[in-house]
Amino acid sequence: MIILTETTRGIRISVHTQYQDEQSRPLENRYVFTYQIIIENCSDYSIQVLSRHWTIVDSNGMTRDIKGEGIVGQQPVIPPGTTHKYTSWANINSDMGKMFGTYCVERQIDEELFEVKIPEFKLITPYKLN
Repeated sequence: MIILTETTRGIRISVHTQYQDEQSRPLENRYVFTYQIIIENCSDYSIQVLSRHWTIVDSNGMTRDIKGEGIVGQQPVIPPGTTHKYTSWANINSDMGKMFGTYCVERQIDEELFEVKIPEFKLITPYKLN
């Protein structure tokens, strides 16, 4: 299992991906992946995740930007020394691709806004040997 991690201003983002064979349709160029994100607040202040910006790229050169409020319908407040986990999914039109992005977070003590980098991670379909 590969877990990628990136830390910005005391906020550690870890990502683990998994190909979803049963939801994918390779003959229709639909490859589905789930990803689990762990947001760990290693800073001294509570933060709130306000929004996200994802870039999804497949090996055919197609790029999609996805922006929105919160994460999976929430804008969680994460106190110092705690984590917030969630799982989501993405689909691409080829058997390989990548994702990366940022979260906009607010430091609760002074309402300072800053971006937290999400590490780039690969979306790679495992090949089956017959």
